[in-house]
Amino acid sequence: MSLSRRDLQVSAMDIRDAQVGDLEAMRAIYNEVLASSTSIFSDIPRSAEDQARWFSERRAQGWPVIVAIREGTLVGYATYGPFRSWPGYRHTVENSIYLATHARGLGLGAVLLSALLERARTQGLHAVIAGIDGDNAASMRLHEKLGFTKVGHLRQVGRKFDRWLDLVFYELVLT
Repeated sequence: MSLSRRDLQVSAMDIRDAQVGDLEAMRAIYNEVLASSTSIFSDIPRSAEDQARWFSERRAQGWPVIVAIREGTLVGYATYGPFRSWPGYRHTVENSIYLATHARGLGLGAVLLSALLERARTQGLHAVIAGIDGDNAASMRLHEKLGFTKVGHLRQVGRKFDRWLDLVFYELVLT
């Protein structure tokens, strides 16, 4: 059996917990996604200090931050955190996945999201939510591939690049 280019890319990747030494590479990926897409409904780049504070807060709250390493280079990361702040939502989280430009379309997002979902199950969480830009068909396909269901569509609730953005919610019930 021969492996496809995509299979080789995925098989050559390691998933592990993020470390402090990963923060600059993670920040570079985040800021590139921020500057070039509507995946993040913000226009404020992260500074090194912002990234360190974000990472420290994630760790202190027990939320996972995992990274994908391919050929010694960090090519993506994923995390989840609270969906909403009220106690009744404590068993539900919202996920985020960020990939370097050259790592998109290779199946790495599915590997990262699968690992993240396993963490959620291990933590005894009940549901995972994904809030996705209404034009981000690739992210919607990724979440659907892993069992998420579209549960809501909010029209024109965000604004970036001088245009209104839709927010689509996907959900996966784990237990």
